[in-house]
Amino acid sequence: MFWVLLLLLAWAAAGTACTRLCLAAVHAAAADADARSHDLTLYEAAFLSGGPRRVADLTLVSMARQRRLLLAHTGWATVVDPRGRDEMERTVIGAIGPEGQSRIAPVRADAASADAVRSIAARLVDAGLAVSDGARSGIAAAVRQVRLASVAVVALGAIALLVPAPSEMPRHLVALWFALPLALSLSCLAIARMEVHPYSRWASPAGQRLLGALTRRTGGTDERTYLTSVAVRGISAVGEPDLRAAFAHREQHRGRPREEWRGERPGGHGEERRRPHGRD
Repeated sequence: MFWVLLLLLAWAAAGTACTRLCLAAVHAAAADADARSHDLTLYEAAFLSGGPRRVADLTLVSMARQRRLLLAHTGWATVVDPRGRDEMERTVIGAIGPEGQSRIAPVRADAASADAVRSIAARLVDAGLAVSDGARSGIAAAVRQVRLASVAVVALGAIALLVPAPSEMPRHLVALWFALPLALSLSCLAIARMEVHPYSRWASPAGQRLLGALTRRTGGTDERTYLTSVAVRGISAVGEPDLRAAFAHREQHRGRPREEWRGERPGGHGEERRRPHGRD
């Protein structure tokens, strides 16, 4: 009855994985039920829509439209007004550095990992509008475990059918017994896709409802409406060609040391002779 031992292992793998997924889903649902009423700021809307990097992008676009930060189409950011009006603006100015000029890519990365963004995230998690790191990683890990359990059940069933061992049980009935834990695992995955799918990477269902209401109110043409579109949709909502070109350079230089970027400042080889701010 070697196949019975394999069947017990299959049930153990499937049962453990499905239980973990159910507990993770219940924990996430409890956090959503505790969500409190909250008026989203633009930074909070940006975080719920696209995470820390979206907050940095929104800050850069907002300062550029106010002419307090110059974003050149070559991918350089230059400080015009060094006085930040809030914590995020001061963070961006600090990320640009004392020279007042830097590539957009490292500025964006530094600002996204700053304390100001972590404060926004913590405030949203406390309000039940953002998915905490623990809940997000817990659900993802539980889903992966159920998928692995499904593969394990199939493998154990194949072994039970292929190993030549004396058994009074017909092989098609052995396969049917292994189909039961496999059906359990696949059912949990299907339910998780329907129930846990509404959780985005950043916003909880309550946060997504607030974002939906915010999006429906963005029918005007004023500055706040424009920035709200950037917060929700990202750089794709930016209408100015030069500003879009400035952000197009950030992916090309990702992963390169800041020292190399500074060696390519405007006026160097391969760049424009004139810096974005007009300084020599």
